[in-house]
Amino acid sequence: QVQLVESGGGSVQAGGSLRLSCLVSGALNLPAIMGWFRQAPGKEREVVAAIYTTAGAAYYADSVKGRFTISRDSAKNTVNLQMNRLKPEDTAEYTCAAKSSSCGWYEARYYGNWGQGTQVTVSA
Repeated sequence: QVQLVESGGGSVQAGGSLRLSCLVSGALNLPAIMGWFRQAPGKEREVVAAIYTTAGAAYYADSVKGRFTISRDSAKNTVNLQMNRLKPEDTAEYTCAAKSSSCGWYEARYYGNWGQGTQVTVSA
């Protein structure tokens, strides 16, 4: 069974950077799609970014385009999310997720495996 473990969360001042990592275990290869989601208190979970792991095509929510970069390292079975120019609005619990089929990157319900989440707090 695929297991996902996030790391790299923490507290940072606005304008700072954090790099989140998701370690994938229990699979010989990365799942077809790896996504990063976030959920702030009182808000719905939303997709942040996703990557089609074979070709490396990346997709982003409009709110993070130009600031966040998702990448994968197939050799290390990891997916990373580089977050730059962080804003207080980025404060949320960030969770990585895996999807075996290569479609529907934008819908949380399409993902079958989820990590435990890592907290990101951005202060003004």
